[in-house]
Amino acid sequence: MTHWLIAPIVLPAMLAPFIVLAARYHIGIQRVFSLVGVLALICIAMGLAWSASDGTILLYQLGDWAAPFGIVLVGDMLSTLMVLLTAVLALFVLLYAIGSGWDDRGPHFHALFQFQLMGIMGAFLTGDLFNLFVFFEVLLIASYGLMIHAGGNSRLKAGVQYVLFNLLGSTLFLFALGAIYAETGTLNMADLAVRGTLIAPEATVGIRVAAVLLLLVFAIKAALVPLHFWLPSSYAEAPGPVAALFAIMTKVGAYAIIRVYTLVFPPQLEATTGLHGVWLLPAALASLALGMIGVLAAKKLDRLVAFSVIGSMGMVMIAVSLFTPEGIAAALYYIVHSTLAGAALFLIVDLIKSSRASLGLTAMPVVAGATLTGSLFFVGAIAMAGLPPMSGFLGKLIILDAARDSALAVWVWTIILCSSLVAIVGFGRAGSVVFWKATSNAVPDETPLPIPHPLSFVAIGGLIALLAAHTVFGGYAHAYAIATADQLFAPEPYISAVLGTPGKLSTPMEGH
Repeated sequence: MTHWLIAPIVLPAMLAPFIVLAARYHIGIQRVFSLVGVLALICIAMGLAWSASDGTILLYQLGDWAAPFGIVLVGDMLSTLMVLLTAVLALFVLLYAIGSGWDDRGPHFHALFQFQLMGIMGAFLTGDLFNLFVFFEVLLIASYGLMIHAGGNSRLKAGVQYVLFNLLGSTLFLFALGAIYAETGTLNMADLAVRGTLIAPEATVGIRVAAVLLLLVFAIKAALVPLHFWLPSSYAEAPGPVAALFAIMTKVGAYAIIRVYTLVFPPQLEATTGLHGVWLLPAALASLALGMIGVLAAKKLDRLVAFSVIGSMGMVMIAVSLFTPEGIAAALYYIVHSTLAGAALFLIVDLIKSSRASLGLTAMPVVAGATLTGSLFFVGAIAMAGLPPMSGFLGKLIILDAARDSALAVWVWTIILCSSLVAIVGFGRAGSVVFWKATSNAVPDETPLPIPHPLSFVAIGGLIALLAAHTVFGGYAHAYAIATADQLFAPEPYISAVLGTPGKLSTPMEGH
């Protein structure tokens, strides 16, 4: 048992109240502690990822209580990858928030930021469905506070919509947990993986209902059509750095689907056979199509980027819905790409917003630092649209290759290729209006706008650099994704590490 596994949860959980209680009125101290905490989080995440990279399953039992009766945290290649991705994203988002001054526009930004990280890290590391629900609720509370940071009626309205829709998901989650516990007597994921195989074919109604409810809950978190309505307004109205951090939030839903439906309800499980494959792929295709149509039809730049996130989640879920090692590996590669690209675009939009009267796609005077900002937007746009040479192009090729043997392969190829063309047109139109037409309509005698803080450009440049690295080292990244997928489809070591004995069904006496 490694005690380092709980550190990504405990560290932000301790920093958040410290910032509130000891540094509430000292923004400089808040920034220092928040930055140091995120840097420490990156170091811990790198260590965990390295430890799990050879297939080792890391385990932490709270209070030294054995599963399935105690709370356990589990670190494998998938969870440690997501923890590392979150920590790295948090660093650049935090740098931008400090450079742009967003963190000083309202109270408790850094405390809420740390609580948000706590919830995300917990969701990735927990080995228990009930604690997954708990960390979802931590996410919901912290994200609502971050959404309405610095106030505003439109932001408050979008925040209420976001909370109400996610509370509906939380209610369904509780119903699903109740049904699962009634059928199996456990909520530990490794234990469920064993008990699920023991359910008789004639007694699968309850577990199938629970599996459907869980799929709906995770689809809400992943913003899959038709459960995506909360995302465009919520992400568009949120402060720039908050929206950038939210780029990982939809991936929590994707992660939960991958984890639960490869471990607890795998494709070969008779009780839930065919359940996810029938519904998930059509919903993913619809999400991709609708998201990119939204990019083309958007009248505001922030809405355009929000719809591109829906489209990118459609791409991820197309690969996930194949439920093959090749499909999951493609999804993992694309998850890293889309998280970095989405975050970079939200930060770029915030830069543009600081220099324009509105984000409407109409010709206005030139934005501050137009050359550099325009260059960053160009790179972010081609990354999100999936054009070479950025990693989005490689990711789409991998997904297309993984879908060759699917029964809906023709639909997958057609929608992916057509949506890429639509995205190119949508982003091209937006870029030309904001930058090219703005230059040609600039007022010569207008007072020059102040150039954004260099730290803002450093943050965005760092995300773009990571996208470039994800492209250059794409072979290594894809190989790691393949190894991760192979581990997911061979869950015996995971079950053995958590329960103590391969394939063993724990009893109360054995748990003690």
